[in-house]
Amino acid sequence: MPQSVLLINGILSDRTAIVDALIDTHGTSFSLESTGLLSEGLERLSRDRTKPMKASDRIAAVIVDLFLPDSEGIETVDRLLEAAPHIPILVIAASDDEQLAKLAVRRGAQDYLLKQRLDGYSLCKALESMVERTANAEALFAQQELAQVMLNSIGDAVLSVNTAGAVTYLNTVAESMTGWPVAEAAARPLEEVLRILSGITRTPVPHPLLAAMDQNRALGLTPDCVLIRRDGSESGIEDSAAPIHDRNGQVTGAVMVFRDVTKSRALALRTAYLAQHDALCGLANRALLNDRLSHAIMAADRHGGKLAVLFVDVDRFKHINDSFGHSIGDRLLQSVAQRLLACVRSSDTVGRFGGDEFVVVLSEVSHGEDAAISAEKLLVALSQPYNIDAHSLHVTASIGIAVYPDDGLDAETLLRNSDISMYQAKQTGRNRHYCYEKNMNRIAAERRTLQDGLRRAIAQQEFVLYYQPKVDLRTGEVTGVESLIRWRHPEHGLVAAAPFIRVAEQCGLIVPIGRWVLGEACRQARAWLDAGLPAIQIGVNTSALELTKKGFVENVRANLSAFDLEPHCLELELTETFLAQEPVTVGVVLRELKAIGVQLTFDDFGTGYASLSCLRSLPVDALKIDQSFVRNLTSNADDASIVKAMITMGNSLRLRVVAEGIETRQQLAFLIAHECPEGQGYYFSRPVAADECSTLLRRRFAVTPVLASVPRVLYAKNVPAFHG
Repeated sequence: MPQSVLLINGILSDRTAIVDALIDTHGTSFSLESTGLLSEGLERLSRDRTKPMKASDRIAAVIVDLFLPDSEGIETVDRLLEAAPHIPILVIAASDDEQLAKLAVRRGAQDYLLKQRLDGYSLCKALESMVERTANAEALFAQQELAQVMLNSIGDAVLSVNTAGAVTYLNTVAESMTGWPVAEAAARPLEEVLRILSGITRTPVPHPLLAAMDQNRALGLTPDCVLIRRDGSESGIEDSAAPIHDRNGQVTGAVMVFRDVTKSRALALRTAYLAQHDALCGLANRALLNDRLSHAIMAADRHGGKLAVLFVDVDRFKHINDSFGHSIGDRLLQSVAQRLLACVRSSDTVGRFGGDEFVVVLSEVSHGEDAAISAEKLLVALSQPYNIDAHSLHVTASIGIAVYPDDGLDAETLLRNSDISMYQAKQTGRNRHYCYEKNMNRIAAERRTLQDGLRRAIAQQEFVLYYQPKVDLRTGEVTGVESLIRWRHPEHGLVAAAPFIRVAEQCGLIVPIGRWVLGEACRQARAWLDAGLPAIQIGVNTSALELTKKGFVENVRANLSAFDLEPHCLELELTETFLAQEPVTVGVVLRELKAIGVQLTFDDFGTGYASLSCLRSLPVDALKIDQSFVRNLTSNADDASIVKAMITMGNSLRLRVVAEGIETRQQLAFLIAHECPEGQGYYFSRPVAADECSTLLRRRFAVTPVLASVPRVLYAKNVPAFHG
């Protein structure tokens, strides 16, 4: 239900502007009551106290102009606070009266807004913030009241004195807390037995027992008082003192009930600390980070300065957790936190945003370039080895930078834009920083739209597989097909994989997509066998993210069994770059797959970082030379040498070598001359739908045997162009 807000403003045009501002703000949670006089506003507030009504009808906040027909200046705020001390007040003032508005805030108003800058967004934000702060304060007060009742129910110390200020009684708890047995304490001056100091100033405080007798009323100690025991040790105490009367009402002494609150104070301090700090790293959490960033923005605004927000994300942290366990991962995050703290000034803030994400607020920067220099310093520090137990861990980070006021005027915008920039740093290679640019919001929005579209495509089964044949270059026989996913987009038509697969990998949707591709490819392979076509290998592109998901091997087994396929008919094509990033975790899964009999191929070979030791340690059956090398091998001597070396290396390691992207007779002749066993590309066939691929499989030969001449194209039927 909308919360009620009382508007007190004597100018009709101002009231109309505020009403319109709230109406124009979609999703506002406030309803407005308005009046032009303070007296009418006070009368409305009094009804909340005197008449029963629903909570939603009670006034949750007051918006007031300091200059009203029946009240002006600070007196307006004073009267409102007197009438409704627990209702937050928002002052609306002209620019010329801003100092008066600030004074009103110091006197008890929650906040103020200038008329010239008034809009629905800022007004709603201010109201929501005030109401939330008030609710939190009331909740905290209620908790404190409950804590007080609980403390009063435990065994408390009791001490009494006579009118001369001499001790007359201590109970057992009081004896223990003061260190004075009652026999020794009796008749001694109160100040000797019960020594109380201010915990802040370390000076004696006025004794509430004596004050209670003097004023003939119950009193208590001021906060943060400590009791000095007889042996000199200290304990924090709270107390209440009241006068003792005889039958005639005359004061005959006073009694004090007090308790040791050392642990509760420490717990309160600890609770307050944990409420604002991350439990693992001890850094500012989101709440404290937002608060400090907001204060830094206000300071920068006052002094006309700049500040920078650096959004730091540890690259591939999941791999650390998967490989070494969460305990090692947690200690790595703690080390990262310490290095971040060591790289910034004491006036800056380092916070943990969540998971492996950190935020650094540089409170003062002269130029935007200073933030980039700081980011470089952080990258160098974070990339140094981490020695944890017997492990030497190496990680990098991606950093996004947003600068106030250039890239945002509030904490939320700066954090969002620095996060977008960090994502761009990851997109462009990781272990680098990226400064926010105006078009990044558009790119982020497009990425979100694509993610939403992929989720719909999965739910509505909008994907289809196309197939491109692989050919034995010595005989021209079709040896297998590679399955390639296409998206039948409801607006853009048939979309090739490149525009959406990368996004699917980054947001995790590659897992359900890959599960569908594997099942559909196996189903199609079974359909071709049932149609009497020869058995061939069917290739399925697989990401390392799929491999590391629990149940991947079991899913492969299930599909082979469901469609009654021989394991060697299934070929999983694995990106070399991705495998090199996750060699330990992926290696275990690959060995399980190899044990089943599934064929494994390094795809796009030569573009990543797989070493010879990686080839030896992983059970790979084939290498696919990336088309970027094949494309230029007849015009670029370096590419030609690389292709020859790859063919020689593959043959030496007894691995099948497949050349991708063959498009010309000259490329084919080169590959045949250098004994490349297999190839695929547009020279033989584009990727085609399943029924068109059946034609190729029935012919068995994509080209005539290559004994006397370079083969001719047998199948090159045109198919619709693909988007992207």
